[in-house]
Amino acid sequence: MSQPTLEPQEEKLDRIRGYFRGELLTLRETLLRMASLAHQNLNMALESLVERNAKKAQQVIQADLEMDRLEVEVDEMVTHFMATQAPMALACRLMLSGSKISSDLERIADQAVSIGRRSLILLDEPPLKPLIDIPRMAQHVLAMIKAATDAFVEIAPEKCADIIRMDVEVDNVNRQLERELTSFMVENPKTINRALNLMLVARFFERAADHAKNISELVFYLYTGKDIRHEAELSKTP
Repeated sequence: MSQPTLEPQEEKLDRIRGYFRGELLTLRETLLRMASLAHQNLNMALESLVERNAKKAQQVIQADLEMDRLEVEVDEMVTHFMATQAPMALACRLMLSGSKISSDLERIADQAVSIGRRSLILLDEPPLKPLIDIPRMAQHVLAMIKAATDAFVEIAPEKCADIIRMDVEVDNVNRQLERELTSFMVENPKTINRALNLMLVARFFERAADHAKNISELVFYLYTGKDIRHEAELSKTP
């Protein structure tokens, strides 16, 4: 009895999965390791801020060394593959996207380090206000990183649109928090140092969200061959 014919989408997914072997499989696994570390480091940075925990802030700063090492490893892997192979279109896109995804993940880890350092500074003074908006931003960013990783693993570019929409929400919360912290500084100059540091923390989370959005756009490009990075801007061009 003959096997049933695969549906076109299933056939496409099966073909893509077939590419993940050898060096491409190693690249995929390294990127997943980086994604896991970026998520872990950013979450620990949030905990160091909310819990006023100096030990966790120091752990975030130290953990960045591994992310730096993995980024270099990915770059070397991509360079070697492109120099020694004659890659097909999808394999070529994986290498190009992989290098950029690695860079964005490393930048997310850098934002976590910056948050950890600001957490240490904020420990020197009493809390300015209950932390509500920043943890809300952080949860959006962590969800974006996880969703982008899932889209990569599951070969699901259709999930990327939700991640891009989540970035808009992070931007909105950041703007709202900036207005609130500015009012603190205007009403009481003694709060300026703490308010500015909290503004920076929020900005670091907002930048991490931008990198997560970049990753989702790269995943979409990887699996569809379509570059959507500037679609919103291009659609406004007369």
